[in-house]
Amino acid sequence: MTSVAREQEPIITGESAEPLAPNGLTVGRAAALVGVSVKTLHHWDAISLVRPSGRTWAGYRVYSDDDVARIHRVLVYRELGFPLAEISRILDDPDTDARGHLRRQRSQLVDRISRLQNMVCAVDRMMEASKPGMRLTPEEQVEIFGADWQPVWGEEAEERWGDSAQWAQYAERAARMTPEDWKEVAATTDALNVDLATAKRAGVAPGSDEANALAERHRVLLSRYFDCTHSMQACLGRMYVSDPGYADSYEAVAPGLPGWLRDVIFANAEAQGVDPESAMWE
Repeated sequence: MTSVAREQEPIITGESAEPLAPNGLTVGRAAALVGVSVKTLHHWDAISLVRPSGRTWAGYRVYSDDDVARIHRVLVYRELGFPLAEISRILDDPDTDARGHLRRQRSQLVDRISRLQNMVCAVDRMMEASKPGMRLTPEEQVEIFGADWQPVWGEEAEERWGDSAQWAQYAERAARMTPEDWKEVAATTDALNVDLATAKRAGVAPGSDEANALAERHRVLLSRYFDCTHSMQACLGRMYVSDPGYADSYEAVAPGLPGWLRDVIFANAEAQGVDPESAMWE
């Protein structure tokens, strides 16, 4: 097979076959190079906006370097909003100062980019302002909830329960809470933990009136964030023992508190007609 014959062998591009174009680019290669579709180049050829300089022996379009340069100029004007007919007139008018024209358009484009960037910043601020959930900075969270608090816990909670109706309730309620509200919730939580630890050390029995009262205080506190049923509270009681994060947190309040609190919650749930072992998140 001769070298000339090899030059005429088809090259498969996608689902179409085009012969090699030794003195230019076929329409498929030109389209891929500049980032437009073959159909677009066919249309531009049909309206005489960009006519390929040559053809292969089989009749395929062949684009020269100058043709490709013209395509790039068309793309620049099109990006600036010029209609194709106006672009054709500018490119074909020998009296048009193309460089000066582009310089002016570049200045306008830079101004447009600046305005768009300002708009993006404004939208970002609006999105942040309307974002549901806790409206406290990480520094405020640590100040209110203590040095052991990790702001990332909020993100982990959202990832874990973000699709639930209860998380939607929390997000809506938390978005309305001020730093003072959070301080009050933190103080209420601390007071409850102290009373739970005191009762645990004193040997208060799960199911007793005192223990049931503590369980209800615990459920009411949870209901600040979402409507917590006795069944949901029982599910959380199981997690206080099985989940290392919860278990460690309550263990730090008082040794053995996770298991005792679970038992207190279970006994109170049973008094309300809920089977804690089979309780569902409902």
